[in-house]
Amino acid sequence: MAENNQGHIPTVIADDVHIVYRVNTGSSGKGSATAALSKIVRRGGDSPGVRRVHAVRGVSFTAYRGEAIGVIGSNGSGKSTLLRAIAGLLPCESGKVYTDGQPSLLGVNAALMNDLTGERNVVLGGLAMGMSREQIRERYQDIVEFSGINEKGDFISLPMRTYSSGMAARLRFSIAASKDHDVLMIDEALATGDRKFQVRSEARIRELRKKAGTVFLVSHNNNSIRDTCDRVLWLERGELLMDGPTAEVVAAYEKATG
Repeated sequence: MAENNQGHIPTVIADDVHIVYRVNTGSSGKGSATAALSKIVRRGGDSPGVRRVHAVRGVSFTAYRGEAIGVIGSNGSGKSTLLRAIAGLLPCESGKVYTDGQPSLLGVNAALMNDLTGERNVVLGGLAMGMSREQIRERYQDIVEFSGINEKGDFISLPMRTYSSGMAARLRFSIAASKDHDVLMIDEALATGDRKFQVRSEARIRELRKKAGTVFLVSHNNNSIRDTCDRVLWLERGELLMDGPTAEVVAAYEKATG
């Protein structure tokens, strides 16, 4: 396990976490008495028309203050699902997640209001994170400048539906990064920006770590992982294959995936 620099104070403990999605296959015989009886007697309570997808399988680890932890793995390996469970957005089928402080999940698809201007979304996003209106006013200009979305025009005053996906993702990251977090989880946000924005983002993540936060970064960009993280979790098919120093885990991952 990688060393941390905040006195070995845990912020997240995942203890044998299993997460199961239930997908309706459309063949449940909805409304029939036979289907209802089958659902009652069927082991686990799932109806015949529901398929179980075991997305995370027995994952255990402890994260500490001051760590930046990369989460890597192929598509569908359970990375985003694990982050959603840490954030409290998904229940565990079995096992437990313990957190110290409030985890915040920043994803590329994080919900901002497309019909509202970027300016209004900065205010709403700040309020949703628990910032006061005064704090938002104080940090507003820094948020806009950090995002870089006004470099080619006054986009902050336009509705977010007019933004490219990269612009929207940069604004989401900038809003989230304007506040210090106990645990900040970033899902692919750095992959959407140009190199200049990635450098700014990586510097901000280092600042968050210095302020005793823990950062999780899900990314397919191994260079971002190397530049930002001191420890990596490698997931495949929902299982934790490796947990260790960034250089070792990324090298093993790249060797396995070619």
